[in-house]
Amino acid sequence: MSAGWFFLGAMIAAYGVANLLQSVAAARTSVHHTFDPQLLVRLACHRTYLFGLICQVLGFVLAFLARRDLPLFLVQASVAAGLGVTALLGVLVLKWALPVAELALLALLLGGITALVLSAQPAHSRQLGTAGVIGLAVAVVALGVLGFFAVRLHGAMGSVVLGSLAGVAFSAAAIAARPLAMEKTVAGFCTDPLLYLLVAHSIVGQLLLGLAMQRGSTTAAVAAMDAAGAVPAAIVGLLLLGDRIHPGREWLAGVGFVVTLGAVIALTRYAEPQHHHATARPPSGRLPDAARLRTAAR
Repeated sequence: MSAGWFFLGAMIAAYGVANLLQSVAAARTSVHHTFDPQLLVRLACHRTYLFGLICQVLGFVLAFLARRDLPLFLVQASVAAGLGVTALLGVLVLKWALPVAELALLALLLGGITALVLSAQPAHSRQLGTAGVIGLAVAVVALGVLGFFAVRLHGAMGSVVLGSLAGVAFSAAAIAARPLAMEKTVAGFCTDPLLYLLVAHSIVGQLLLGLAMQRGSTTAAVAAMDAAGAVPAAIVGLLLLGDRIHPGREWLAGVGFVVTLGAVIALTRYAEPQHHHATARPPSGRLPDAARLRTAAR
């Protein structure tokens, strides 16, 4: 039995705890209206966020190790299972009230992940060509530009859009990590451009996720991230990196992927805000209309 299965299970638990802790810290930080990397510095002032970041780094390492043998469509879709861990901990620890529809979708998500686990066949990765490396470099710039404009969105729409962009960034990092995990020497690992593209996409994704969580719904932000992150990695993995499915189980993989993707997309619609916090003044110095009304009423 491949050790990748153990790494996969531990990764799900680590990401679930990370999502919860980071969302709590994001709720305690004033909402940013610009695509400002200083948000990560402010979040780092919260001990809760630092613990969450440690869990996320642990999850990242575990995912990196899982990708040595397991296909990207399985590992990236399984990241979504961490959302179930987050929701469970939120209910037990923070007394979140989850709608019945959200609970049903989380159960559907678990079913989709189970189907993917049963259909995936462990295999080593092929190398990503020069064109693929250039594509990842262009993608990190494009995500930064899109994030600059998307940060102006607020509420559930802001959570979904910024979360989706974060998912694409983390998906690109996963694509870089799959062949990089096969590097056998320290020198080769440190000089491989995929390492630095992995780091760049991870930083951009982390910033976008922090901004998404500030918009109110942790579930919507993380679900959007997982949905957007699963598709590019699955396509690239199957077409370019040698990902495999057990012969005769292609239908099961297809059903599992569609069910998983459908569940996380639906979660972005039904998710309710779990946090309410102070809103920073936008660059114009004016408070949003609702905030002005509350101020006038005092």
